[in-house]
Amino acid sequence: MVRLGVLVSGSGTILEAMLDAGLAIALVASDRPCRGLEVAKSHGVEALLLDRREYGGFRASFDRDRYSRALSALLLEHDINLIAMAGFGTVTAPSFYDDFAGRVLNTHPSLLPAFKGWHAVDDALAAGVRVSGCTVHVATEELDDGPVLAQRKVAVLDGDDRDTLHERIKEVERTLYPLVVGRVMAALAQGLEPRSVAESGES
Repeated sequence: MVRLGVLVSGSGTILEAMLDAGLAIALVASDRPCRGLEVAKSHGVEALLLDRREYGGFRASFDRDRYSRALSALLLEHDINLIAMAGFGTVTAPSFYDDFAGRVLNTHPSLLPAFKGWHAVDDALAAGVRVSGCTVHVATEELDDGPVLAQRKVAVLDGDDRDTLHERIKEVERTLYPLVVGRVMAALAQGLEPRSVAESGES
């Protein structure tokens, strides 16, 4: 049985899109108090806070390894075997990806491998590209470097700033990400690996 856990840190709009798409979510977890937890509760999904403030917070004292081990333990305790990051703001340690090898999904606001990292939309605008987009991929310990499962293009319009471009990308993400997560869940139920659902090319 595939048990999906979703990791959130913010408003939970991608989580809402997953729920609206009918995905069976077993657990939602967050690293800080946020609206995403309330979204989960309002839909009858178990929601848990593993607050990083108890592991050093948002300073250099943050114990990433200990937090990552605690997060793995929490997910394993709830029999989670597929994880979808949905705006999760904590970079987890390599041990997390050892525990869930090939079973962590993420969405990123660029056409990877272009514009990796936290400032992808700003970087795309600074580079003057005419087309950006979003990528759903298998997450690994290397930031934004896992196997690509699907991509969609989003045009960069004259006059775009970070907010306008990012919002159009998020609109596409809210359709594409639930679709791909659903495909991965179906593949796992058949004994296949997540990368088996990878599309042949971007569209």
